[in-house]
Amino acid sequence: MRNKFLGTGEPGYHPLRKLRTIHQGLRYAVIHDFSVAWKLVFSLVVLGAALYARDWVDALLIIVVTALVMVAEIMNSAIEALCDFVETRHNEKIGIIKDIAAAGVGVALFAWLLVLGFEIEEMLRDLF
Repeated sequence: MRNKFLGTGEPGYHPLRKLRTIHQGLRYAVIHDFSVAWKLVFSLVVLGAALYARDWVDALLIIVVTALVMVAEIMNSAIEALCDFVETRHNEKIGIIKDIAAAGVGVALFAWLLVLGFEIEEMLRDLF
C-alpha cells in the first residue's frame, strides 16, 4: 500500500487488504500479548452475560470501553516495540516515553474496570 506521507509503496487503496492487515495485527496482539488477550476474553464473558440479559445499552457500553482499552494496549505495545527497536540500550528518554504510553493504558484500564465492575455488580444484584 502506498504511504501517503513518504510517497513509497504500491499505488492504490485496497479496503480488503486493509481489513486483512487489521485482522493480522489484532490476531498477533491477542496471541502474543497476554495483557490484550485476558482483557478481551473477560470482556467477551461480561458482554455475553449482558446480551443474554438483553441489556443492549449495557452491551454497547461494554463494547466501547473494551475497544478503548484494546486500542490503548495495542498502541502501548507498538510504542514499546518501536522504542526497543530504535534504542536497544537503556535510555532515560525512552523510559519516559514508555511510561507515558503505559499511563494511557492505565487511564483506559480504569474506565474499563469501572464499567465492567458496575455491570457485573448490576448482574449479580439482578440474580439475587
